[in-house]
Amino acid sequence: MHPDRPPAWTPPPAEPGRPRQVRRILRLFRPYRGRLAVVGLLVGAASLVSVATPFLLKEILDTAIPQGRTGLLSLLALGMILGAVLNSVFGVLQTLISTTVGQRVMHDLRTAVYARLQRMSLAFFTRTRTGEVQSRIANDIGGMQATVTSTATSLVSNLTSVVATIVAMIALDWRLTVVTLLLLPLFVWISRRVGDERKKITTERQKQMAAMAATVTESLSVSGILLGRTMGRADSLTKSFADESEGLVDLEVRSNMAGRWRMAVITVVMAAMPAVIYWTAGVTLRFGGPSVSIGTLVAFVSLQQGLFRPTVSLLSTGVQIQTSLALFQRIFEYLDLPVDITEPERPVRLGQVKGEVRFEKVAFRYDGKGGPVLDGIDITVPAGGSLAVVGPTGAGKSTLGYLVPRLYDVTGGRVTLDGVDVRDLDFDTLARAIGVVSQETYLFHATVADNLRFAKPDATDEELHAAARAAQIHDHIMSLPDGYDTVVGERGHRFSGGEKQRLAIARTILRDPPVLILDEATSALDTRTEHAVQEAIDALSADRTTITIAHRLSTIRGADQIVVLDSGRALERGTHDELLARNGRYASLVRRDARLEPTR
Repeated sequence: MHPDRPPAWTPPPAEPGRPRQVRRILRLFRPYRGRLAVVGLLVGAASLVSVATPFLLKEILDTAIPQGRTGLLSLLALGMILGAVLNSVFGVLQTLISTTVGQRVMHDLRTAVYARLQRMSLAFFTRTRTGEVQSRIANDIGGMQATVTSTATSLVSNLTSVVATIVAMIALDWRLTVVTLLLLPLFVWISRRVGDERKKITTERQKQMAAMAATVTESLSVSGILLGRTMGRADSLTKSFADESEGLVDLEVRSNMAGRWRMAVITVVMAAMPAVIYWTAGVTLRFGGPSVSIGTLVAFVSLQQGLFRPTVSLLSTGVQIQTSLALFQRIFEYLDLPVDITEPERPVRLGQVKGEVRFEKVAFRYDGKGGPVLDGIDITVPAGGSLAVVGPTGAGKSTLGYLVPRLYDVTGGRVTLDGVDVRDLDFDTLARAIGVVSQETYLFHATVADNLRFAKPDATDEELHAAARAAQIHDHIMSLPDGYDTVVGERGHRFSGGEKQRLAIARTILRDPPVLILDEATSALDTRTEHAVQEAIDALSADRTTITIAHRLSTIRGADQIVVLDSGRALERGTHDELLARNGRYASLVRRDARLEPTR
């Protein structure tokens, strides 16, 4: 048994959800704190300039105009114009830097999520809809764009403006300031209620968008269109999509209308506050209170309006942040996914791989639960040797093959390559050493040459042609209008099954791995195409360690050893002739194939 390993992922310590989430969001901006400091300086400078303008106005109204001091008036007016110019310049620079930082943060998030998903085991993708994954990267991270590009700056800017303005208002008249600030706690309470409401709706909306994206991805792919058309389900699929879209309409309306009336009340109250200030000053003077100069009143109202604008913006920003917390939570869920297949701290790197593969008391269960898929498998495949694995559907054949390149990890025993546990090897060694050709051939929507070079980006044209000739697909490629520059179409649907298989084989030949896993690579082909593909496979298998997962037994009769799996156990092993002589499970499978042969 392999020694115990530390878990690939440790859950974070339990602490209050929102504070921890906020701290985690702030950590995203840590690499850019230098630029953010510059933004802070610009914000502070802009706030000081904004606050200074009303004081200049007060001096104009109370001193320069009444006393006829033209020089002072000109200087003060020039100061107001200069303040406007400086504010504009500071605003442009602030927007440039904050937008750049925000876009970098979004890039970091997208890359982090993509990198995490690249490290997930095959099991994750077998239980997760492709559209759901795409929605997390596109819709959820895209939905945070406004938050990460402008919200942080807006928060600092408005907060600075509010504090500076309140200080200036107190300096002008503390009594009018008290009247102004009485309603602020109510505004804050209303905005928090609106934010909580929108956060809940946003969570529902993103789930609905993910479901709709999954429907689009599945039903509008080439395979989805073929299935829908041939099953006569096009109208049904359209209705299903319409229902999901209708649900999204309702959520979008609810999201946009959440708290609108309450925020409208805040706007009305703020618009009425200048009248309240004028009324307060007049009543105070009427009943013998201290008088307030016209300049002070105008400057105070100007500051008050300067206070209300950032306050409303600050409250809206708070609502936006609460809404965005739902999006961040969905992204963090993916970033916190446990990675169950990881490199060890000190991975082993093999220089020259000979290709000996051993399964030592191998056991496997999906997610570590349920019944055993494999149990007690002991097999040795010498370097350059060939192993064929046969058995009924569900016997664990493909799973056994996928344990070698670590698409899954064993839950008991170990798999070794040249005597080293594959879990101790670095990923690069595994990728170089092991090639997989499966029944499910995947080709990108790119040229033939690009699909082949996916295995070896620096391959020359001569190497491409040599690999294609070995896979018996070169002549067909050259007969295409654009040759190797022909675009294969989504998932390679411009090519037949046999052609796609030979392209996959050519791609593997180009990579030249010493160990080859063939997972029922010809089971879906007709006899004639199978023969052509099998010749390509024979060329590929020469001088390599080959493990063939076989459905058609005619393709594996020359294997050095054949293992019959059933219910995860190795029932028989030997050569073709030895197993036939035993007249056991393998012999019955051969007789079954013989009965089916005429119908192919």
